[in-house]
Amino acid sequence: MTERRMESKGLGPFRLAPWFSERPWGRRDLRPWYASTGTTELIGEAWLTGPASVVETGAMAGETLAAVVAEASEHVLGAGGGMEFPLLVKLLFPSDKLSVQVHPDDAQAQAMGQPRGKTECWYVLEAELGATIALGLREGSTVDAVRAAIADGTMEEWMEWVPVQVGDMVFVDAGTVHAIGPGVVLLETQQTCDITFRMYDYGRPRELHVEQALRVMKMHTAAGKVKPVQMDGFVRLIEQKYFVVDRYDVGAGCEAVISIAGPGCLVGLVGSARVEAVGSEWVDLLRGQALVVPAGVGSLVVTSDAGVSFVQCFAPAG
Repeated sequence: MTERRMESKGLGPFRLAPWFSERPWGRRDLRPWYASTGTTELIGEAWLTGPASVVETGAMAGETLAAVVAEASEHVLGAGGGMEFPLLVKLLFPSDKLSVQVHPDDAQAQAMGQPRGKTECWYVLEAELGATIALGLREGSTVDAVRAAIADGTMEEWMEWVPVQVGDMVFVDAGTVHAIGPGVVLLETQQTCDITFRMYDYGRPRELHVEQALRVMKMHTAAGKVKPVQMDGFVRLIEQKYFVVDRYDVGAGCEAVISIAGPGCLVGLVGSARVEAVGSEWVDLLRGQALVVPAGVGSLVVTSDAGVSFVQCFAPAG
C-alpha cells in the first residue's frame, strides 16, 4: 500500500512531527523551538526522526516513520538499507545535569543480541555562559576507581568537563563516559540505538546499570570537539563512519542545490524554506523539524524568501 502511494507521488522528501520524550532533567517550555509540546510534563528530548514520529506531509501523512520504513524500506533507504531509519536525530533541552552514562559499540551491542551500538555527536545550538559537557574520564582512571567514585558520590570529579559554546560540534565515540550540563540546546545525531547504561545520577531515584557500564566503558576514545571544514556552498561539521552532518546557510531570495549521498534528513535551525525534488511536490522545511529524504532523490533545491539555516544529516553509503 505504502509503496504504491510513494510510487504515485514520486520519491520526494516528507516532513515529520517531532515526538517529545519526558525526562526529569527537561523543560516545560521549549520556545522558541516549539510553541507547545502537548503536555505539561518536563520534556528533555524532541525526537525528530524517531520511529514514533508521524509523517505530516505527502502520501504517507498520518503514518509513523517506523511504519513507512517497514512497508517501503527500499523506497526510503535504498536496496539493502535494512528495516530501520539509520539515524536518530534529536533536540536535547536539559535544565539540569543528565546522568553520567555510556553506550556500547557495535561489537559490544551485538554480543548482547542488539543490532548495533550507539555512536553520536552533539551540535551546540544554544549555550549559556559557562555551559559544560563531560566527555571522558580523567587521566589515571581505573575501573576500580570509577566503581568507588560511583559508590561514594564523587563520580563528577573523575570526569573531564569541557566548556562549550554555540557552533561547537562534539563527537561522542561509543564507549565514552559522558554527561551533559544544563544551559544548552543540542542537536544530537546518532546511530539508531537506545542502549544507555546509566552509571551515576546525582542521587536521583532512577535505575543505575553500573556493572554493564563498567564493562563497555573505555578509558580512551576518539571523542572530542571537531573543527568545521568549509566546503563548496556549505560547512561540514563532522564526518564519521556512521553519519555526516553539514550546515547550510541560504540567504534571502537565494537557493541551495544539495546532492544526496545517502539516506538522511534535513533539519531546520533558523527560518523556513521550500524544498523541491524532481518529480515530487515541494514541502516546507520548518525550524525544529526534520524532512526525511528517501533514497533515489538525486538532488534537492532549497529556496527561502527570508533566509534559512539548516543541517543535512545522512548515513554514508557502505
